[in-house]
Amino acid sequence: MSKVVCFGEVLWDIFPTHKKIGGAPLNVASRLSSFGHNVTMISALGEDNFGQKIIEYLKDNKVNTNHIQIKKQFQTGKVNVILDKRGTASYTINYPSAWDKISITEKAKNEVENADAFVFGSLIARDKTSRKTLYELIEAAKYKIFDLNLRQSHYTTDVLLYLMEKANFIKFNDDELYEVCKKIGSKYNSLEQNIRFIAAKTNTNHVCVTKGPHGAVLLYNDIFYYNSGYQINVIDTVGAGDSFLASLTSELLKKSTPQKAINFACAIGALVAQSEGANPKILQSEIETFINPQ
Repeated sequence: MSKVVCFGEVLWDIFPTHKKIGGAPLNVASRLSSFGHNVTMISALGEDNFGQKIIEYLKDNKVNTNHIQIKKQFQTGKVNVILDKRGTASYTINYPSAWDKISITEKAKNEVENADAFVFGSLIARDKTSRKTLYELIEAAKYKIFDLNLRQSHYTTDVLLYLMEKANFIKFNDDELYEVCKKIGSKYNSLEQNIRFIAAKTNTNHVCVTKGPHGAVLLYNDIFYYNSGYQINVIDTVGAGDSFLASLTSELLKKSTPQKAINFACAIGALVAQSEGANPKILQSEIETFINPQ
C-alpha cells in the first residue's frame, strides 16, 4: 500500500446536541488508513483534554501521530456547526487554534519527501505560521493533492492560486469551482469549460469536482470521467467530501482506472452522507452491495 501524509487542521466539530472529532485532513487520513494505506498526520493540538482525545482517536484509526505538535499557549481547534433541514452544514471556526501554529521540522520534511502523496487544504493557510510550513513541505512532496475548503473570510485568492499552481491534483465542489474561476477571470458558464480553464491556468492534469447528490466529474490526463451519484437519504454531509477524496486517492494510488476510482469515491461519499458524522465505519461488503445491489 501507499504512504500518504495529510497536513492541516485537526479539531472538534461542536454540534448543538453533540461533538465529533473532525477537520478535513484528519477525515481524509482516517478514511485512507481504513483502506490499508500507511498514513501520517502533521498538525498541532493544545495541551488539553480535547487534544488528548484526538491523539487517541488517530492512534485507534492507525494514523501515525509522531508529527502532531503540542502548543501549550493555544487550544485544540473547535468549530461550531449548524445543519440546515437538508443536512448541509455552516461553520464558525475558532481563531487562533493550535493548528494555526504548525512549525516546520526536518523530520516532517523527511516524512513528506518519502511519501507517495501529500494531501492539504486551503483552511490551514489562513495563518502565516502554518502557511509558511505548508509552503516548505509542498516543495518536498512528490505528488501534491489540494483539497479546497472555502470558508468565508478564511482565504485569499492569491494563496489559492499559489497552492493550485503547486498542486498535481485539485479537488473542488461545484460551488467552489465557480467561485474560484470567477475570481481568476473565467468567462465560462459550463462546469467542463471551467474545469479545463483551471487545468490550463494552473498547469494541473488532474482536477475533480463533486456535485453533491449528483456525483462528480474528474478530468484525468485530458479525459473526462463521470459518475452521476447514488440515491440516498442524507443525514448529514459533514465529511462526505473528505471521504470521497480519500477513496478517490486510494484507488488512483492503487492504479485503478479513473472511471473505477470515481465510481468508488462517489459510493463512499454517499454512504458517509447517509450516516451521522464525518467518519462512520464502512465495511467492504457494504460498499460492494451499495455499488452493485443484487
